[in-house]
Amino acid sequence: MSLFDLESVTVAGVLRPRLHDVSVSVPTDGITVLQGPSGSGKSTLLRLLNRLEAPDAGSVRYRGEDLAARDVLAHRREVGMVFQAPVLFPGTVADNLAVARPQDPPAALLERAGLPAEFLARDAGTLSGGEAQRACLARALGTRPRVLLMDEPTSALDPAASRLIEQLARSLAADGVPIVLVSHDREQARRLGDRIIDLDEGRVLAA
Repeated sequence: MSLFDLESVTVAGVLRPRLHDVSVSVPTDGITVLQGPSGSGKSTLLRLLNRLEAPDAGSVRYRGEDLAARDVLAHRREVGMVFQAPVLFPGTVADNLAVARPQDPPAALLERAGLPAEFLARDAGTLSGGEAQRACLARALGTRPRVLLMDEPTSALDPAASRLIEQLARSLAADGVPIVLVSHDREQARRLGDRIIDLDEGRVLAA
């Protein structure tokens, strides 16, 4: 059984479909990279996997179950997501982690995301881009997700911060958390991807 299966999926757009008749499967382990230029449909496909969007035609299944039949909130606690631009709420880093009602100690979550426990007391608004992205990753890990979706998580980061996020992604995958990651960077896709799904103009070119 695959992790996700898309069958004949179409998502409408203004001038053309954002996804057109896409059929592809995502394996249950490792890192799957959705690769392609801007506007190719990568982020749309990723959002379908977390039910942030729904297909206009076709179906999306998660571990064999039609996503349309799953409880949205339960699904999003099981399938975590880290967005391209880290979004932190006003308050401390600890306050932000508490929003996820974590099942693990906050300090342990920060450590897993590559930040020291002292960051719990930091004002979230003072974090650098790389620190904020790792804090968002720690928050996403708070629900102990079985799957992690990452939408261009390094696109706004400097090379050093990008390497840290890539190392964290690889570590999580090695620990048994499958990751689906969007990237327009072919070098990054080759470095990280156990499987690469190549998209262009809403269609799968290779998988």
